[in-house]
Formats: sequence, structure tokens, C-alpha cells
Amino acid sequence: MSDHTSRPSRRGVLFGGAVVAAGTLAAACTSNSEDDPAPAAQAGTLGGDNDKPGKQVTLGFSAPAADHGWIAAIAKNAEAQAKKYPDVTFKPVEPTNDINQQISAVESLIRAKVGALVILPNDGEQLNQVARKAMDAGIPVVNLDRVFPDKLSYRTWIGGDNYGMGVSAGHYVGKKLKDKGVSDPVIVEIQGIATLPLTQDRSKGFADALKSYGFSVTAKQDAKFTVESGNQVASNLLRAHKKIDALWNHDDDQGVGVLAAIKQSGRKEFFMVGGAGSANAMREIKAGGVLEATVTYSPTMAGSAIKLGRLIAQGKGMADLVEQQAPQSVTLASETITKDNVDRYMPLGFES
Repeated sequence: MSDHTSRPSRRGVLFGGAVVAAGTLAAACTSNSEDDPAPAAQAGTLGGDNDKPGKQVTLGFSAPAADHGWIAAIAKNAEAQAKKYPDVTFKPVEPTNDINQQISAVESLIRAKVGALVILPNDGEQLNQVARKAMDAGIPVVNLDRVFPDKLSYRTWIGGDNYGMGVSAGHYVGKKLKDKGVSDPVIVEIQGIATLPLTQDRSKGFADALKSYGFSVTAKQDAKFTVESGNQVASNLLRAHKKIDALWNHDDDQGVGVLAAIKQSGRKEFFMVGGAGSANAMREIKAGGVLEATVTYSPTMAGSAIKLGRLIAQGKGMADLVEQQAPQSVTLASETITKDNVDRYMPLGFES
């Protein structure tokens, strides 16, 4: 998700292309006739069958401690994906929010000479050197979410699109207000941690999308990715603005607190968009109410990172691509979940 320079509680969220991201086997049918199975079979043959057992590989895995739902889901997705492959030995190290402990843990995986490393760093910059050490030792690194600044420190990066999250949220808000004929709307934004590049990217995407409708953000405040701060910040904004037309909250984990504050206030004159794609947010959307949508930044990316690590360690490419090797980076799309499509996304939601 981009580099993180504060407490590991994020990241930031998407899912989108996660299910397509790494090593999907079946190529799409290219036939013009539904009755002709030959092109599909041919495409499958050309694409290969990467999920069939291959060379035995050990995949090392390191991530922050699960201090909220999204991080917890990262570890669960990685482990679940690894278990699907009989040719993969999954070797996770103890999750930690301590930079030095994570460095030591990654060094232990380097000494173990794992076939590939999947790392979601607490801080991309501070773990850059140990990732480079792994690469220099011939161990390919799949950099998950928070990016290492040195491209020589990773073989492949996979993560969500923070700017795209803002764009998706901005288009939902802008179009709805435009369709309602609202002029000069009051639009409030609740960020994660304002100083982080990922948060700044989200805010810029949101502002840029709103601008295309002639709108702008009225007020914004950060809520530190915690339920408690989300509740407090939402309460402050509700007191400060007697009328609100739309609210975008960057993070569904802190959104638990935001929604609690809104419900306590009894305010119903505005609609809200969330961010990340948590299961509880999806349940709120399905039930109807102030939360109408959420834009994805899904922890399913960890499962795709494991797929990529396996392919790289086995010297394979991605079945759906022509190239012989896995790509250098994969940015997942930020998709918009609404009441119309929530059932399709529900199985991918994580618990806050």
C-alpha cells in the first residue's frame, strides 16, 4: 500500500484485482460462439497450469502484529493461500510492531535460505536494507503493500492503489451530489494518519475526482486508524457542521467509531463512503443507512503475494500473461462496493 512511516496500523485498503493478480490459471474464452469449447481449451493450454504441483519451495513471510482487522486479515490470507499448494512450505516469523525485531526475523529467514520472501514491512524505508540483503543473497523478495524505496530491494511489489481509492470515493460522492442537484455541498473527509504518503495519496485522489464535478472538501481531519479516534473525530466534525452532504472515511476499521458517533448523533441528512472493504462495513451497506458504499483496499493482496512468491521461486511466469516471468509490480484496482454488488464482495470482507 505504499510506504508507511508510522505505527503499523496501516497500510491503508483494496481488493479489486486481487483475485486476478497472481497466477490465475484459466484464460478467458475467446470464442465468438458459446457452443464452441475449443478456443477456451486452447487458451488454457497456452496459459499453462501454474497451480499444478511443481518444485518444492519454502516461502518466508513477515508482517506486523495484528493490531486491527486489516493486518490480521493479511496474515490469514497469506497462510490460507500457502496451504492450497502441496509444493509450498510456509514459514512465517513472529509478527511484530517493533522495527528491530522485524529486521531480526527477516534475517533469520535469510539464514534459513528460503526460496522467496513475502514481506509487509512495518516501515518500508527502515526495512529496506534487510530486504536488499535478502535480494543480494539470491532470495527474491515480494514486497507487499508498504513499498521499499530501493527497487533493488524487491523482485516484485504488490499492493493497493491509494490514489485510486480517493478517486473511487470522489466519483461516488461527486456523481451522487450532482445527480441530486446539490450546489456548494458540505463534504467532510476523515483521514487515517495525515502525515503518511498513503493518506496524502488518498486525499489527493479524492480532491481530484471531486474537482471534476466542481466540488471540493469542506473540512478534513485525521483519525489515526483507530476506532476511538474515529469516534472522536466524527463527533467533532458533526458538532462543527450543522449540515453535511457527504462524508468520506478513509478506513473501515476506524469507521466503526465513525459510524457509532453518527448513530449516536441521530443525524441522517448525509451519506457516507468508507474505505478498505471490511465485512462490517459491507453488512452496514447491505442493511441500508448512512453508509452507502466503501472503496476497496483488500487484504486478499496477501494471498496474491504468496501466489507470486511461489511462481517466482519456481521460475514461472503468470499464466494469463505472455511474458515468461512474473511482473515487477502489480497495483490492484480500488473498486466501489454498494448495495447493488455487496453480496459478490462479502466473502472477501475482513472483520474489523
